[in-house]
Amino acid sequence: MEEMTKIFCKNTNEYHEVPIGASLQDIYVRLGIKLPWECVGAQVNNRAEGLRYRVYKPKDIEFIDISSMSGFRIYVRSLCFVLYMAVDEVIPNSRLRIEHPVSKGYFCQINDKQPITDDQIAQIKRCMQEIVASDRIFHRVECHTSEAVNLFRERNLNDKADLLETSGMLYTNYYRLNNHIDYYYGSLLPSTSKIYLFDLVRYADGLLLVIPNRRQPDRLEEIIPQPKMLNVFEEFTHFNFIAGLSNVGKMNKLIEDGRAGDLLRVSEALHEKKITAIADEIARHKRIKIVLISGPSSSGKTTFSKRLSVQLMTNLIRPVAISMDNYFVDRELTPRDEKGDYDYESLYALDLEKFNDDLQNLISGMEIDLPTFNFQTGKREYNGEKMKLHPADILIIEGIHALNPELLAHISENLKYRIYVSALTTISLDDHNWIPTTDNRLIRRIVRDYQFRNYSAEDTIARWESVRAGEDKWIFPYQENADAMFNSAMLYELAVLKKYIEPILRDVPMSSPAYAEAYRLERFLAYFKSIHDSEIPPTSLLREFLGGSSFKY
Repeated sequence: MEEMTKIFCKNTNEYHEVPIGASLQDIYVRLGIKLPWECVGAQVNNRAEGLRYRVYKPKDIEFIDISSMSGFRIYVRSLCFVLYMAVDEVIPNSRLRIEHPVSKGYFCQINDKQPITDDQIAQIKRCMQEIVASDRIFHRVECHTSEAVNLFRERNLNDKADLLETSGMLYTNYYRLNNHIDYYYGSLLPSTSKIYLFDLVRYADGLLLVIPNRRQPDRLEEIIPQPKMLNVFEEFTHFNFIAGLSNVGKMNKLIEDGRAGDLLRVSEALHEKKITAIADEIARHKRIKIVLISGPSSSGKTTFSKRLSVQLMTNLIRPVAISMDNYFVDRELTPRDEKGDYDYESLYALDLEKFNDDLQNLISGMEIDLPTFNFQTGKREYNGEKMKLHPADILIIEGIHALNPELLAHISENLKYRIYVSALTTISLDDHNWIPTTDNRLIRRIVRDYQFRNYSAEDTIARWESVRAGEDKWIFPYQENADAMFNSAMLYELAVLKKYIEPILRDVPMSSPAYAEAYRLERFLAYFKSIHDSEIPPTSLLREFLGGSSFKY
């Protein structure tokens, strides 16, 4: 008689008896569950697992499709392995680097910017389609880490060998697809036939791997040209190569060699150089009277604004801040979101006409009555505060709508200078495992919320999806409007944030829906050697999240 164990399936909201050792795929078929899209994995006790995972004792299980973030990651990882295999078969012994997300896809380089022909791109895409159609199995192999390191070094995959060698893990899981091996820090699909939609196109001097839209998985993401964003990524990626730190394994070795201080000082100097260059450019354009600064959550906009102000003053320009919050419409006039709640993030929660009139008057040399918004009464108030700009003054406006052309539609373009700030992480775990910019920002936000806002990691993670939805609507569509882009990410920062965030993540209870993300982040950060924060200067952008800043927030 078959031995059974009991599971609780969140999809059916019922307990079920299943055979001991049954795979998630077997259980999914056995229970007859139907998801909106094809099942790609499951949350097992709130940890993402692939469908080949076997159940030997009681578990909570929730089957997921590509529309969930965990399911989407499983799909994209698997697609990246197929791309790697196809590139290696079309251009043998080549090096594929999946560098960063851009234009709703993933930008890739072959052999460090080796020219690639349209015919080769077409061959790679056909090869990927053949691999998918042949339904090849992603085999998961567990072995001693030293064995995996030797295996990757034999195949000249030193980026993966360095990562695993410095990870401190005793055992390692890697994946095999036919004769190709690769490493991923999360699960893959059971086989290639589960990949149903992708594209591969030329993009700048490389390739763009086009993926499905997570919210509409039957459609590919629309390619949105982002030349300015790509240029920033490429500039910093080139800097990483010059510094010999294109991946985390190399950075770990530098830390082990006691050279973390050098890394920290160079990163901080690069930030200062970039901020100085932006301030100098603003100073050269004599007519500029308004500097608009925007960027997503936890990008470091506030510290950037303060450091930019310091550099503007060295150019004999006096920065004057003005808050968009003072120009909220009265609460009853605020737009409502799809749930019927007040949408304070909407551009139209602002009195755009009054905002434009006041700024135009300031630029013209007139004095204005400066409003404030009373959040308790939901009304705009005037308390006798005046504002007037002097000839050497320049307005600094920071906010989510700063790059939206509708914000200051009535102000002449040659009076405005727009800056986009974001943590555009350019160091990778290895050639095929990039670090999402959203992970960098989420880690920053969890640390800051815990230290200064009395929020737990559970609270912050629960809000994150809503935060990102607001960014998708009000920030990201306008980032290419920027006159300058500032990359606030630093090579060393995740190695510093690690010791701050790990105990915070461990406080998330396993029963919480936020546990899956907390566990994933903790597992991801385990690849980094720690760096002590004692040498981080008080003006560092990272101090906005760690504390110890010399700026007032």
